[in-house]
Amino acid sequence: MKGVVLAAGKGERLRPLTDDRPKVILKVANRPIIEYVLENLDPFVDEFIVIVRYEKEKVIKVLGDEFNGKPITYVEQLPGEGTAKAIESSKEHVGDEEFIVANGDIYFEGEALRELISAFRRERADAALVVKHFEDLSNFGKIETKEMFVTNVIEKPGEVPGYANLGIYAFKPEIFDFIAKTGLSKRGEYEITETLNLLIKAGGKVTYVVYAGYWNDIGRPWNLLELNEYLLKNKLKHEIKGKVEEGAVIIPPVEIGEGTVVRSGSYIIGPVKIGKNSRIGPNCLIRPYTSIGDNCHIGNAVEVKNSIIMDSSNTPHLNYVGDSIIGENSNLGAGTITANLRHDRGNIKVEIKGKLEDSGRHKLGAIIGHNVKTGINVSIYPGRKIGSGSLVGPGVVIDRNVPPKTLVVLKQETLVREL
Repeated sequence: MKGVVLAAGKGERLRPLTDDRPKVILKVANRPIIEYVLENLDPFVDEFIVIVRYEKEKVIKVLGDEFNGKPITYVEQLPGEGTAKAIESSKEHVGDEEFIVANGDIYFEGEALRELISAFRRERADAALVVKHFEDLSNFGKIETKEMFVTNVIEKPGEVPGYANLGIYAFKPEIFDFIAKTGLSKRGEYEITETLNLLIKAGGKVTYVVYAGYWNDIGRPWNLLELNEYLLKNKLKHEIKGKVEEGAVIIPPVEIGEGTVVRSGSYIIGPVKIGKNSRIGPNCLIRPYTSIGDNCHIGNAVEVKNSIIMDSSNTPHLNYVGDSIIGENSNLGAGTITANLRHDRGNIKVEIKGKLEDSGRHKLGAIIGHNVKTGINVSIYPGRKIGSGSLVGPGVVIDRNVPPKTLVVLKQETLVREL
């Protein structure tokens, strides 16, 4: 059985973190999102087929030629948008085998696949999918059922409760015949949900399993923080491979990678994950649900809380990073502070594709892209984004989003006179 992973999308709603890379390779708890998907598929497949397009070379570089000893074949998505077109791209590599499909930008537990394959074979179905109950299906496909079979799929039906399609499927190869008949949806995409409806109308059997475990559709920046917290809380093992100096305090569970040095006066409260060859301290505070990547520097008088700091990024001195995401190879100047709470304690709203969206969080800091540099004493409002490759000068207050590759400086008048 082959595992097809859909990884062609850009992830516009995750900008600026996807300014120069697809979202499936963004790291959460120091691992690319797509690796969690491959890990769950691994027990059930003998080969991975990864569908790529946007910045495909970066996906290939991150994953390589195999995963856990099983080969990875990369296939560029056929022209056109949508999941049906992405799945169709795998046709010649799947051949006449049954196969599994999973979106590469979701997190789920392995039990979902075990139950999916069991139902697929038990019911001798032509297709099977994983569903979960939600109170609001505005952003999902609603699954209508009768007994153990799907009778209809309605894409994005509005604020109604019901079973949602989670983007995890099992198919017989005959599904490609129905994909070939699938037309453009109202959203201008070739959607696999439309394919399923065609299959059902033709008398095909589509079964489903109800999944009760943790699931995360990583579509917005705060979803990364949610997943990071879940993984650190539930999956982290206390393991120290680096060096911890006398006078540093480590409250488990904390994972520290090889080559990392935690200097005296550092106070780390788990769950916290720190990668390889990083420098921590002296005299810093790292609070729970923080992941820090490889080759990072968290310096003197710095406090980090509930945040993701990606590889090769630095918060060297006098910084506060709370409920924030910092991309790769970025540096915060001394005194750069992220605000994460409104005065009225209301939910933080974030601009996503030109519209303000409620994050549902009353604490949310900055979303900083890759290769960003800030000067001394920069203050960043809650929920603001700084685009990749941007430079922010000293003393600037970031009260609105900064586009990629932008220079932001403070224009001031200075009065100098004789006393």
